[in-house]
Amino acid sequence: MKAVAVYRDGSKRTQPLSTSAGEKSAKPQVIVESRPVRRHLPVERHSITHKFGVAGHEGYLTIGMYEDGTPGEIFIVMAKEGSTLSGVMDSFATTCSMALQYGVPLKVLVDKFSHTRFEPSGFTSNPQVPYAKSIMDYIFRYLASKFLPSEEARALGVQIDQPALTSLTIQSPPALAASPAGPRKGALVDIEDRDAPVCFECGSLMVRNGACYKCLNCGSTSGCS
Repeated sequence: MKAVAVYRDGSKRTQPLSTSAGEKSAKPQVIVESRPVRRHLPVERHSITHKFGVAGHEGYLTIGMYEDGTPGEIFIVMAKEGSTLSGVMDSFATTCSMALQYGVPLKVLVDKFSHTRFEPSGFTSNPQVPYAKSIMDYIFRYLASKFLPSEEARALGVQIDQPALTSLTIQSPPALAASPAGPRKGALVDIEDRDAPVCFECGSLMVRNGACYKCLNCGSTSGCS
């Protein structure tokens, strides 16, 4: 009675059994699926409400914050309730709020929407963002001035408040008149630059360039080459 049959590997048309010492049992692969998680704001949260105006168009920006002070939602109120502009701004604010709550960094949104150009555009009443190319440009550069580091805000053309100049010494008018060489050139440049206009392209403060003014941020001029 045949109890065990041994065949040479590959000797039969139908392979009865093939084993190998190097073979290992296949383990089921575990696929880990990562999904974004929404971080809800607390029921009671701190917020900032900012009134702004761009070329005469006024609005209100409200920013809701988490416990650590980072923004988690924004509300934009402009024009009359039910108007097209009001609906568009409200929908856009909801989209940005959802992005912030799902972990999109504020800097990504600021870099994307800053310096977006469309009407209305013009001067504002905010000295940190004196000129806005659009309402979106103003809103996100304002957010940069509040929640981003000073270096990143300056790179976007936000005029971060500077401490008073202590190294500049301005002589009294009689002493300046008595000096044969006149006032120092460096002192005059510093005084004149304080009254320089803002750049129409990026909103940065311009500096004297001959008879005109030049923007050190984007290179635009007020008419000279």
